[in-house]
Amino acid sequence: MRRPKELIFNISVFILVAFAISQASAQTQLSADLTEKIDKVATDTLARTGVPSASVAIVKDGQIVYAKAYGDAKLEPKTPATPAMRYSIGSISKQFTAAAILLLQEQGKLSLDDKVGKYVPDLTRANEVTIRQLLSHTSGYQDYWPQDYVMPGMLQPTSAQKIMDAWARKPLDFEPGTKWQYSNTNYVIAGVIVEKVARMPLLQFLQQKVFTPLGMTSVMDTDQSKLGDTDPIGYLRFGLGPLRPAPKEGKGWLFAAGELAMPAADLAKWDISMMDQKLLKPASYREMQTDVLLKNGLDTHYGLAVDVNSQGGHRAISHGGEVSGFTAQNTVFPDDRAAIVVLTNQDAASASGAIAGGIAQILFATNDPATPAKLEQTQKIFADLQQGKIDRALFTDNANFYFSEQALKDFASALGPLGEPQSFTQTSQGLRGGMTLRVYIIRFPQRALRAWTYEMPDGKLEQYQIAPQN
Repeated sequence: MRRPKELIFNISVFILVAFAISQASAQTQLSADLTEKIDKVATDTLARTGVPSASVAIVKDGQIVYAKAYGDAKLEPKTPATPAMRYSIGSISKQFTAAAILLLQEQGKLSLDDKVGKYVPDLTRANEVTIRQLLSHTSGYQDYWPQDYVMPGMLQPTSAQKIMDAWARKPLDFEPGTKWQYSNTNYVIAGVIVEKVARMPLLQFLQQKVFTPLGMTSVMDTDQSKLGDTDPIGYLRFGLGPLRPAPKEGKGWLFAAGELAMPAADLAKWDISMMDQKLLKPASYREMQTDVLLKNGLDTHYGLAVDVNSQGGHRAISHGGEVSGFTAQNTVFPDDRAAIVVLTNQDAASASGAIAGGIAQILFATNDPATPAKLEQTQKIFADLQQGKIDRALFTDNANFYFSEQALKDFASALGPLGEPQSFTQTSQGLRGGMTLRVYIIRFPQRALRAWTYEMPDGKLEQYQIAPQN
């Protein structure tokens, strides 16, 4: 059914205005100081890496508080990036395939511990490999796309069956459950299982069970078609050469492993649902976010489609993504009800992770009410050490013993030539031995340092140390 052009135009204007109002409202929840720091992290990283653009969404206290895009979505004609644009999220898509499996398990239609052969019988050792091992990359099935570029065969269309025939009928790379090895093949198999059990296409199932309930209205399946004219172009570089448009993978290659594209704010809605445990049962979220152990008891630091780690003392559930022309980073801090989404339009680049890491440092530095005063004090002590002096009234007897005349001379000779830092940021805070531990990153044009302090209950410093930041 066709609609009058006037109606389509009016609806489009309404949507754009509503989106702009919602983003303006969201950004007012961050202070001007925080906004300025976040902008600096993003713009400095793009300038340093040469990546064309980044779209950023930030969740704080369980709400989207920031959504902004930086740089150019297209170089010719030059088109500024906007928060409404969809970027490919690559392997972050795997979280949605894993969620589909978990939803089917909740419905009693399958189990994570079912053998793959129950659903796809003709694969190598399918009666020994479990669905859980597929989702945790401990199956042994070989990855069909470990390269960071598109090979000639990937420019042609394929199917899930062809991928499985070519890679999942090879001998396993290792005994199931004995090693961890990232493999896109695992998720192609998982996607096929979803479609067989749900009796519908994977994307239709996700649309009904995930995207629509969460209000993720702009999700696109890039396995079937390329991004639209109003979305970014994906780029690549050959070595240190100029940016060039990246080729698009043929249909079928991204199925269930990296097929999704969306605005950063839509992915942030998914992150909020993880914090609120809105879509799945609590037991399913535990399954997804629990570190899978190998048979010998070693940690994999991976759950089901997510990395399971700690960042600055905060539990982090994260994943990166890459397809031709795009890289992405999504990090959720469930216990802190915070998340950071960064989407970029260049492949084989580190900008998305660097921006996400920098924003995390900024967000968590503000959790300590004493941060501004302590940061100022720590910076002043550093400046004094550059001159070979300290205010001994700030330190305990033990710390004053540590800061001998020789120590002060060494600090001055090593730190003085560095000049004034470009930035001085608190990255984490914790407890140690009855004291408050604070960690800082100090950045200069050519290097970075780490400083960490132990503060006694009376406010005096028991320790102030500095070392290179690796």
